[in-house]
Amino acid sequence: MTRRIVALTVATSFIVAANFAHAQQPGKVSQIAYLAAGTASSQAAQLEEFRQGLVTLKYIEGKNFVMVPRYAEGKLERLPALAAELVALKVDVIVTAGPAATGPAKEATRSIPIVMAFDTDPVGAGFVASLARPGGNVTGLSSLSAELNGKRLELLKETVPRLARVAVLGTTINPGNAESLKDIELAAKAFRVKVQYLDIRDSKGIESAFRAARKERADAVLVLNSPVFPSHRTQIVEFAAKYRLPAMYFGQVFVEAGGLMSYGANSFDMFRRAAVFVDKILKGTKPADLPVEQPIKFDLVINLNAAKRIGLTVPPNLLVRANRVIR
Repeated sequence: MTRRIVALTVATSFIVAANFAHAQQPGKVSQIAYLAAGTASSQAAQLEEFRQGLVTLKYIEGKNFVMVPRYAEGKLERLPALAAELVALKVDVIVTAGPAATGPAKEATRSIPIVMAFDTDPVGAGFVASLARPGGNVTGLSSLSAELNGKRLELLKETVPRLARVAVLGTTINPGNAESLKDIELAAKAFRVKVQYLDIRDSKGIESAFRAARKERADAVLVLNSPVFPSHRTQIVEFAAKYRLPAMYFGQVFVEAGGLMSYGANSFDMFRRAAVFVDKILKGTKPADLPVEQPIKFDLVINLNAAKRIGLTVPPNLLVRANRVIR
């Protein structure tokens, strides 16, 4: 009996050790894919934050992981092919830089784990069953962007008290766009502001959208989250200045490029946190068992140079509440 117990204990120990070794795979170099709708330059800062998140978790690029990036260069129709290419490469995990990339990635694979670095409405878009219980092979972070648009309009109204009509720039085919517009319309009704929605599918539609906003006498512009816009942020900022329209953006990269103001989740923090999801998945945790997390840092960024350029005075109480003021 004693021999049988000893033998069973030894066998069990071997099984546990084998499973642990399989989960850790110390000699393996993991392929971490990065799929984005924009350009490499527009995604550079976010990707670097993700890399730093991995470094913090003791990952060394080239030693135990390699990045496999793919960029659609603002051409959304390229995303399905790029996602299929990553699946064919048999990468270990796919990190998506926004909902436009998450959809094609999910369509391309039901087995390779997908980590959303940020997503406006993953439940509404059908990427996960719920935030608490994602199910399937997708998990990550939700930026709450749709819910924040009401707050963005409120801040814009505070900045431009005479605001009676706002031009909203978006991309209809982008997942979460409809929910964002719905949130804005509800807030606009409360503030007695009329909404003019302008759909932009590519860079060619940017100037015509601003011309349409000016023609309809919009008092300001609210720029929704779109995979088209970050790559053309300089162009958008310049047209806002040209037509002397105060603009609220969904990300601070627009303000850094010369835009007036932005309010939203700190995207850099979210991309860094995405590394934690990747780490857990590479160590054996299933995406279905990792609840989708929400942002914990929100930033209001104001550019006084942009305000001066269009002859706008930003209220002092708003400047005091800003997390960052560019002078």
